[in-house]
Amino acid sequence: MARPKRNKSIRISKSHDRRALDLPRNAEVVAVEIDDPFAREPGEKIVALRSVRNDPLGRLHAHKQLDEAQYRSGRAFQNDWERAERGPQAIDPSRDHVDGAQGRELVTEGQRQAMVRLNRAERELGADGAAIVHDILVHGLTMEQVGHKRGLSSQRWNDYFARRFKECLDRLAVLYGMSNERISRANGHPLQSRHRADPPC
Repeated sequence: MARPKRNKSIRISKSHDRRALDLPRNAEVVAVEIDDPFAREPGEKIVALRSVRNDPLGRLHAHKQLDEAQYRSGRAFQNDWERAERGPQAIDPSRDHVDGAQGRELVTEGQRQAMVRLNRAERELGADGAAIVHDILVHGLTMEQVGHKRGLSSQRWNDYFARRFKECLDRLAVLYGMSNERISRANGHPLQSRHRADPPC
């Protein structure tokens, strides 16, 4: 008579771990904790993978080179850019006119507000700062690519662009109200808030 098989314990992976195990060869991902969309209790978190291959802002934040205010202000700038980019477009004479085609879109109030914030950010950052922020946040360039674009390819220049980018994100954090500092209208320098917890460096 055949010997009965023993019941082996089956190890089941945790249901809240939704990370993909088979990733493409060129994938650059980081583990992030997000709100569980299928949670039974509010506030439950899950671990998910976020791609940072074409996202220099996300990569810098994942490597703890940016704080939360800098990261959120960069995302707010990207959101304003995407919102302001949609809307009225130039008429393309090479396209055939089709009856029933959509009419021209008007600029919405949200787009107008986004353009106002972007114009103010450009004034506050200056020409060089606005160009660096635009290259990194809109075009997705790395610090090395920003340097190559300007014909400057050394580690010292990469460090300069990284430092300048962080300064610009600090200024954006003040503009978007994500920092305790406020900007003096007289000279444009940030003033320390009276309620700031840590002393100025």
